[in-house]
Amino acid sequence: MKATKKAIGACAATAVLLGTMIATAPTTSADSMQGCSFPRVCFYLKEADYEASRPTASYKDVTKNYQNLGPRARGSFWVVNTRNDDRVSLRYTVKGSTRFACLEPNHKFLFGGSGVVTGVRIETPAACP
Repeated sequence: MKATKKAIGACAATAVLLGTMIATAPTTSADSMQGCSFPRVCFYLKEADYEASRPTASYKDVTKNYQNLGPRARGSFWVVNTRNDDRVSLRYTVKGSTRFACLEPNHKFLFGGSGVVTGVRIETPAACP
């Protein structure tokens, strides 16, 4: 009986220890990219923001229409999609002409001054058309 109580006590102590380790373990960074936390779409105004893993704006809501970008996202150099199951449609302009790009889950897009990103729409299908 004594051995059984000791075994039960040891198992309980181990369970408490494991539970504490799981609760205090840092969150995984597999769903994050360049400082952009899951489940966000992050914008980096300058190359230096991207290199420093310092997003200047982020969006996370699935919307039916494009969201117009604010001053911390409009004209960004890079866009990062950390979502696992949602694609991102980007609206941008090049020399006054409106264009569109699609960014699949867990991918990034470099504008690099070739266009001015002006809108974002997060959509539930994962694959780009």
